[in-house]
Amino acid sequence: MAITPDQLKQVPLFSELGNRELQSIADSMRERTFDAGSTITEEGKSGIGFFVIEDGTATVTIGGSEVRKLGAGDYFGEIALMAKGPRSATIVADTDMHCQGLAAWDFRALVEANESMSWKLLETLAERLSASQPAD
Repeated sequence: MAITPDQLKQVPLFSELGNRELQSIADSMRERTFDAGSTITEEGKSGIGFFVIEDGTATVTIGGSEVRKLGAGDYFGEIALMAKGPRSATIVADTDMHCQGLAAWDFRALVEANESMSWKLLETLAERLSASQPAD
C-alpha cells in the first residue's frame, strides 16, 4: 500500500508542503518490514530514516520506560531525515510490522532537487525552534 500526500501532511515537518511535494516524498518511500520483537530504533544510536506504519504495532520507550504504543498510520523518525543526531527513543516491534520508509540520503536528494521544498522545510524548522524557545 502506498502512502498518500494526505497521510504525509499530518507529519509536522511536512505540514506546509504542497501536494506535488508530498507526492514526491510518497513516491520515494519504500516498503520495509520488521519482525515481531525486533528493535527498529535504539535510543542514543544514530538513525537513518523516517517510517510510516501501515500494519502492526510497536512500543516506544525512553530511558527504559514505556511512553506510548504505535500502530497503523503512526510515524516516527522524521527528524532523522534532517539531523544526524541520536535517536531520542527505542522502538521495538510488538507484532510483525509493515512500514513505508524513507532513508535520509534519499530525502536529501529530493530536497536538493526542489528549492521550494527546501525553503518550506527551513521555515517549518525555524518556526518549531522559535516555538520551543522561552519568551524574552
